[in-house]
Amino acid sequence: RAPFDEPPGWMDAATLARLKERFETRSLPAAQSAVEKLEAFVRDEYLPTCRESIGASDLPDGAAWYQQQLRAMTTTDLTAEEIYEIGQAEVARIRAEMLEVIARSDFMDRYPEAAQWSDEKRLASFITYLRTDPRFYCETPEQLIAKYRDICKQIDGRMPELFATLPRLSYGVVPIPDFSAPTQTTAYYQPGSPANGFAGNFYANTWNLKQRPTYEMVALALHEAVPGHHHQIALAQEMEGVPEFRTDAWFNAFGEGWALYAERLGEPMGLYENPYMRFGQLTYEMWRACRLVVDPGLHAFGWTRQEAIDYMSAHTALSEHNIEVEVDRYITWPAQATSYKIGEIAIRNLRREAEDRLGAEFDLRHFHDAVLRDGGVPLWVLERRLREWILEQEMLDQSQSPR
Repeated sequence: RAPFDEPPGWMDAATLARLKERFETRSLPAAQSAVEKLEAFVRDEYLPTCRESIGASDLPDGAAWYQQQLRAMTTTDLTAEEIYEIGQAEVARIRAEMLEVIARSDFMDRYPEAAQWSDEKRLASFITYLRTDPRFYCETPEQLIAKYRDICKQIDGRMPELFATLPRLSYGVVPIPDFSAPTQTTAYYQPGSPANGFAGNFYANTWNLKQRPTYEMVALALHEAVPGHHHQIALAQEMEGVPEFRTDAWFNAFGEGWALYAERLGEPMGLYENPYMRFGQLTYEMWRACRLVVDPGLHAFGWTRQEAIDYMSAHTALSEHNIEVEVDRYITWPAQATSYKIGEIAIRNLRREAEDRLGAEFDLRHFHDAVLRDGGVPLWVLERRLREWILEQEMLDQSQSPR
């Protein structure tokens, strides 16, 4: 009924009265009836026949279906067991880095007794410290958005150091709409359109500021804006001489893998100015590593929702609300969450291979351009094309060497 309380100025009283009467007698009763029928169906027919378990493996041919989903999301032939093992190894590696960062923080000055604690207790206490200290949280939504915009502008100024090619399309930083914020994740990216003249947008969640720590903000901006999703997607949109579908092709392992890789680039950009920001990057990387354990745990190994929540709580500094939202997402979208870390590991391995083979001739700016030059592709295509690029660089170096 709200639209009738503030009608547009051009609408006369007779038109308003006619529309209001039609709404009250026809539209509203029809909508209410439809909602009541849906409620009755869900309550009386749908929910009573739902299964109690949550894993994909409990579906008919569920194990095979889950393996197919892993293949689709990661664009690899990795099995649930292999992904689970990779995840455990990554969790252990990142955990060791986290402990090193804690040792460099003023947490150790405030709590010198922590030096005598076990690694488990020190990490858990540090995470509790991060979740409860007011200095790590903004006081108003406006302050949060302004902080993100400041971070993004700093990143913009460092982009030419790591990329030879930049997109023409710009991007903005805006709050997630209030109506959807309570059920949305911390942030997301909405592509723009060079053809239609509107920019991309990095949407940040300003609901419940106690769940939005500032030490995560740099990593999140790198992931969602530049050099993450906006940079990669905008370059793909601007490709020329390719079929149109290529400009918006999306493969989770490539797109999300690149965005996770982009979070690491905050270090050479000098954006992780203190141990807490660096820990924020590590906890985001840990979050994605935990997914490699939790997702197969839920869908292949019989984990419960609470077991997944407990694992995430024990290994990440994410807020309790975010952990619950994330686990529910993994339950309803099997395998998708595994694509991020598998893609990032593939890009990281290809960079290491290029550095080893090219040595002093390795150019990070041109390597990044080579990763992104063909838009979104499956990982097996990326590996093939990057190895072709490495070979081209080797031949170029040989041709330019003095004889």
